[in-house]
Amino acid sequence: MKATILDSIVKKADSGKKQLSILIDPDKVNKSSINRLCEVADEISADFFLIGGSLLTDGDLEETILLIKEKSKLPCIIFPGSSNQLSPKADAILFLSLLSGRNPEMLIGQQVIAAPYIKQANIEAIGTAYLLIESGSQTTASYMSNSNPIPANKAEIAASTALAGDYMGMQLIYLDAGSGAKNVVPEEMIKKVKSYTKKPLFIGGGINTANKLKAAYEAGADVVVIGNAFEKDENFAQEISPILKQFN
Repeated sequence: MKATILDSIVKKADSGKKQLSILIDPDKVNKSSINRLCEVADEISADFFLIGGSLLTDGDLEETILLIKEKSKLPCIIFPGSSNQLSPKADAILFLSLLSGRNPEMLIGQQVIAAPYIKQANIEAIGTAYLLIESGSQTTASYMSNSNPIPANKAEIAASTALAGDYMGMQLIYLDAGSGAKNVVPEEMIKKVKSYTKKPLFIGGGINTANKLKAAYEAGADVVVIGNAFEKDENFAQEISPILKQFN
């Protein structure tokens, strides 16, 4: 049986290897910046790209994927903000269900719309329990999803929600403070979630320093997702490179 992208993520997580994904929002990049991000991915030995955004206006998802594939052999995984963010050119898609909210459209509605297209496109769908975490201000993700994030000081709610996702058969757990978050997902929450479920744990939002990356890994993150920091600071890759080497 052919190994899948999920197999690779799980295998690395089970072996203790810390993974890093570069998040690319098609609205925020052009050909030049994509080329640079592909160079960064090679410099720091990133594991894969996530492509998508809470709201796409001017960007082109499929064109972004194709530009990445011209420069990099790393897997391109769609991180969809809605059922419109789909492309057969991707290698996989995080099939998200927003378990932190109570909006049925984000729990199952958009998923039903997207499922037939994903089947036809024949890309790998990775069931993902997606939890928005309060980060100090309202994010585009919480606004667009019409849902309240889990309070940052309620680690037990996040852990119980993640465990419910595990029991429901989700293959990954993703805690997201949101793009450009003021505050990151708290270490206590990461530890609590990791103690409740052994599924690979993604952490994203607001990680813009080497110390924040290190803290997330030490707390139990298997995959850290970074986007804005690479876009805003050309030296960020050099800053976090020693952290990645330390853990791997």
